Amino acid sequence: MKFATVSKSLVMGLALLLASSAFAATKANLHLNNPTTVNGTKLKPGDYKLEWDGTGPDVQVSIMQGKTVLAKTTGKVVDLSSPAANSAAVVTHNGDGTANLSGARFEGKKFALELGESADGMQAGSSK
Repeated sequence: MKFATVSKSLVMGLALLLASSAFAATKANLHLNNPTTVNGTKLKPGDYKLEWDGTGPDVQVSIMQGKTVLAKTTGKVVDLSSPAANSAAVVTHNGDGTANLSGARFEGKKFALELGESADGMQAGSSK
């Protein structure tokens, strides 16, 4: 009887561990080299934290400094054909000289974030 209880506890603990690890990749750091706009909010050059929530490819993304949320936007988690060589902000430069944050890649990860309503999308393996 003790063996069945221990086995059941072990299985429950393993299931909890696997479920929590599925949500472990919901935070990442991002460095911006230049002023960049996210969903209408202007961000200064510096270090930020991205946090995203969602169960599928569609997620809600918060851009934070410390515990302060500076901007929120929608996003998609996209698969890459190979792990990103480095972490990078993906920006779209506008004709007026401003830049919009359109995505992020993370060193060693085989996924990236596409942010906002990108018209052409970040394709797997693209170098935009």
